[in-house]
Amino acid sequence: MPLLPGAEPFRRDGGEVGVLVCHGFTGSPQSIRPWAEYLADRGLSVSAPLLPGHGTRWEDMQLTTWQDWYAEVDRELRALTERCTKVFVCGLSMGGALALRLAARHGDAIRGVAVVNPGNKVHDAAAPLLPVLRHVVRTTKGIASDIAKPGAVEVGYDRVPLHAAHSLRRFFALVDSELPRVTQPLLVLTSRQDHVVPPVDSERILSRVSSDDVRHEVLERSYHVATLDHDAERIFRDTYSFITRLAPEARPDAVQEGTAASGGA
Repeated sequence: MPLLPGAEPFRRDGGEVGVLVCHGFTGSPQSIRPWAEYLADRGLSVSAPLLPGHGTRWEDMQLTTWQDWYAEVDRELRALTERCTKVFVCGLSMGGALALRLAARHGDAIRGVAVVNPGNKVHDAAAPLLPVLRHVVRTTKGIASDIAKPGAVEVGYDRVPLHAAHSLRRFFALVDSELPRVTQPLLVLTSRQDHVVPPVDSERILSRVSSDDVRHEVLERSYHVATLDHDAERIFRDTYSFITRLAPEARPDAVQEGTAASGGA
């Protein structure tokens, strides 16, 4: 099945510090590609995979579950850890939940976590009916392109398959139960106005994790897909600062400093 324009996965090898960037539910790497490219342009090894069932047509997603989506990011993380000395995980929306579960399960193999408008619960009033409703109704309206910036568009489905929504609901509950196992440094960026994932999800996550090094920032000018919105550059800069604070060797000048120190010895 042909991919939607812009939905292709993004990978670029760089230095010894790696970053995995996860996109959201019914979306594609297009929504987080500028984030991934920003980090790759600064010498990091970056992977932004396309989740199974995404980036083509909603009928394909109807056949997938959270286990498929998580398995994909888990594979990409393992590939990064094989070639990088330090690895960070990032994510938007459901991608944030995927990143948090990776952190909970992989422990010290992950140096830090940065998430934007991370999902923690399906808040729709009909959510409790999904176990039955999904067998009666195939889809509901889409959630893509919740963006304040004029002209910015997210590549995603215009329908949400209810089988997948049911699986997402179960996944969120699982991740919530595992949040106390998240101990890594954590950066959470939350849009004050979000029509897909309310800020209460970020608050819930912050209250449940066991991380000591936590930074929470509020995005005043963006909606849900903040990585394509007015605050995108701020997200990119703050993520890079977060990574280089924890992995100073990722800074381009670190190599020069190291060379100068060796030369002067």
